[in-house]
Amino acid sequence: MSQAEAALTATTAPEDNGPRPRKPGNPRNPGSPRNSLWTLGILRSEITTTLRRHRTYALLAVLAAVPVLIGIAVRIETGGGGSGSGGGPDGGGGPAFLTQVTNNGLFLVFAALAATLPVFLPMAVGVVAGDAIAGEASGGTLRYLLVAPAGRTRLLLAKYASVLTFCLVATFVVAASALAVGALLFPVGEVTTISGTRISFGEGLVRAALTAAVVAASLVGFAALGLFVSTLTDSGIGAMAATVGLLITVQILDSIPQLSGIHPYLFPHYWMSFADVLREPVHWEELSKNFQLQGLYAAVFGSAAWARFTSKDITA
Repeated sequence: MSQAEAALTATTAPEDNGPRPRKPGNPRNPGSPRNSLWTLGILRSEITTTLRRHRTYALLAVLAAVPVLIGIAVRIETGGGGSGSGGGPDGGGGPAFLTQVTNNGLFLVFAALAATLPVFLPMAVGVVAGDAIAGEASGGTLRYLLVAPAGRTRLLLAKYASVLTFCLVATFVVAASALAVGALLFPVGEVTTISGTRISFGEGLVRAALTAAVVAASLVGFAALGLFVSTLTDSGIGAMAATVGLLITVQILDSIPQLSGIHPYLFPHYWMSFADVLREPVHWEELSKNFQLQGLYAAVFGSAAWARFTSKDITA
């Protein structure tokens, strides 16, 4: 073989003897470290983007203002006195909590959560969830998110995680605002539970934090429903309006006595079960039903959102 032939042979691509092993960190290898870091990066980016939007700040400001208004109203109504009539053992709704606020400012946390859960909190979650996918599509940024090797499934999971993070942040904003206002306007001390027993203020704070966590968990199913609606349209405003409309419709259905047969299957039916956290001991029966129902809604509508999003033609 001549030197020219040898040089030509050396520069020719070697014969393909089968697939070459992938290098660690290949984005197409699901188990690669780089792939895991990419997933965490998407999740961090989505959560940061959701929480830094001006709309999110406005929603959180409105939620934080509700306990302030309730506290001021109770303070004016009672003239600053601390002799409100306490809720009895059978209490547990918002009014029963309000009657306890003048005796102990910590009860403003429970009263504020009871006031915001039926309307304000789910409406805020509906806005964020409804805009998660549809907002990106209407803004023309959805297809750019999918250009990177992220995958639709991981992007959808990151969107859902960001909505759940907002649920948690929004709920604790209400609780923190109520705690600050309650401590400022009313006395604080030992807590009288709905069962009539007394617990220390420290344990009362723990119960308040647990109540906020339960309220946030109560919105998991509705968040999945809103995300599913968001995959059905390319209009962010339309998705938000549809999600809030579904919320109002389901709550109306839950308030009609003649439809009591379907009430246990409606996602807001057990929302007020968080009051059982303030019993001694804690009653878990209604809470368990609430968690199971929210898990069912999350599984059904989360799967529906995945099926829709992974088969959807992305044109924007």
